[in-house]
Amino acid sequence: MIKKIGVEQLQLGMYIQDLNCDWMDHGFMRNRFLLKADKSLERIRQLGIREIYIDTDKGLDVSLAPTASEVEEALEQDLVQVAETGAGEEHAVPLADERNQAKRIHNEAIGLVSSLMEDARLGQQIALEQVNPLVTEMVGSIFRNQDALLALTRIRRVGRYTFEHSVNVAVLMVSFARTLEIERSLIHDIGLGALLHDVGKILVPPAILNKPGQLTDEEFIVMRGHVVHTREILAKVPGIPSIALAVAAEHHERIDGSGYPDRKSGADISLYGQMAAIADVYDAITTERVYHKALEPHQALRKLLEWSHHHFDAHLVQQFIRCVGIYPVGTLVRLRSGLLGVVVETGRKGLFHPVVRVFMDARRRTYLAVRDVDLSRLAKGSEERIESAESPAQWRVDPVKVLQYPG
Repeated sequence: MIKKIGVEQLQLGMYIQDLNCDWMDHGFMRNRFLLKADKSLERIRQLGIREIYIDTDKGLDVSLAPTASEVEEALEQDLVQVAETGAGEEHAVPLADERNQAKRIHNEAIGLVSSLMEDARLGQQIALEQVNPLVTEMVGSIFRNQDALLALTRIRRVGRYTFEHSVNVAVLMVSFARTLEIERSLIHDIGLGALLHDVGKILVPPAILNKPGQLTDEEFIVMRGHVVHTREILAKVPGIPSIALAVAAEHHERIDGSGYPDRKSGADISLYGQMAAIADVYDAITTERVYHKALEPHQALRKLLEWSHHHFDAHLVQQFIRCVGIYPVGTLVRLRSGLLGVVVETGRKGLFHPVVRVFMDARRRTYLAVRDVDLSRLAKGSEERIESAESPAQWRVDPVKVLQYPG
């Protein structure tokens, strides 16, 4: 049985099922292992991990600890509660009209980040005149219809993680800032910092950056040093906005002081750094890596809620959920009628009423002609609604391919 315990209850002989944090926060090769060494136990405590999941069939038990299913059920209720207070919106431009623009911006952004990181590797200064126009276009696209760019953050290609992650975090941060009704000129600076937030990784040796196995303590320190490298690179850029610097320098800090590089806590971390921490982790845990399986978007939101008890600002996490939706773009969902589909656009009448691209009758397991169902515009008296988020692996479905199908 899988149970959740406090780290103070952890002891040798327990089988760790899940370290319950992003890999960049712990550096262990695996999330699952039998705890046999005092050194490993002490490392977990030093890393600021507060709660952990154990498998009681493979190791020692804690009798009164809640089961993983009980924890998930409670988090799902919390997620629904957050979504109930989230408002829908009418997009300024239809999704179909924004798709091509968004695709061009996304591709150009990945190319630009790649180029800038190569410049940094060669010791050349980042030129803001190259970056600012693209950030301006990104902000414009998100204000017209954020779902066009958010859909593209679900596309992952082998060997491009660092570049795609930088662009995805920028898209998420601009959308997040818009939800928080931050002034548009400041949103530009936020997007700029997010796009450049990992540029320092180019100075981390490839053997460490791309290592598929567990990092040594020394290697882990080097890996974490990418934040300091980023801060130093950006600090030398003439005219770099202070907000952009805060985004890049604080995206691994945590509210409880367990983050890095400066172990800031609470209000010592800027609003922009706190936002960046949430967006950065969300994109990281929804990406398949050698050392962890990707979570589906809906699962990732539950994790953010869980971690907001210690590591993130709870109010900001709730606002982030309202930004991307309880069923973010790219989520595989099952409707009450038994239809299976992928969320392609957030709802106009609230977070429970997105546009779903339907392609299968789940009850009969038969494919259907693809069509978009707008749950905010159903006929009066219709009882159609989302019943659950589903596992793409279980249905052998690639949501990204469904997203790319012309709706």
